[in-house]
Amino acid sequence: MSSYCSQLAGLVFAAGLAFGGAASAEMMDMNIDLSGAEEVPPVETSATGEVEVEFDSDTRMLSWEIDYSGLSSDATAAHFHGPADPGENAAPVVPVEDFADGAEGSAELTEEQAALLADGKMYFNLHSTNNPGGEIRGQVMAQ
Repeated sequence: MSSYCSQLAGLVFAAGLAFGGAASAEMMDMNIDLSGAEEVPPVETSATGEVEVEFDSDTRMLSWEIDYSGLSSDATAAHFHGPADPGENAAPVVPVEDFADGAEGSAELTEEQAALLADGKMYFNLHSTNNPGGEIRGQVMAQ
């Protein structure tokens, strides 16, 4: 190994120690409450739901389980959207292929998507035939 590489490796190791050692994976658990009031603009619906989310920061693997009831019509799509704060709309960034009540799924996020998730800049949206823009929605926030 060249002297330069040895020095660089030493600096990287020292920087790791200075910031508390090697980075470790963090598991983030989130429960997203879904309602029509969270849609932008708000949707009048009796539908409610919850999405249980787990995120592994090491693998950037996002896993979820969807639970909902009372939609005004059939569910047609579901997505994680971003970047958006509460009260803002954004484009879908993570598609949800199986969005039936009780469905589970997962996706590996990009570094950019993982940063959006950690910063609370994503929301989950469940779309229906009567409400193609979304019937129930909830912001993804770490607990």
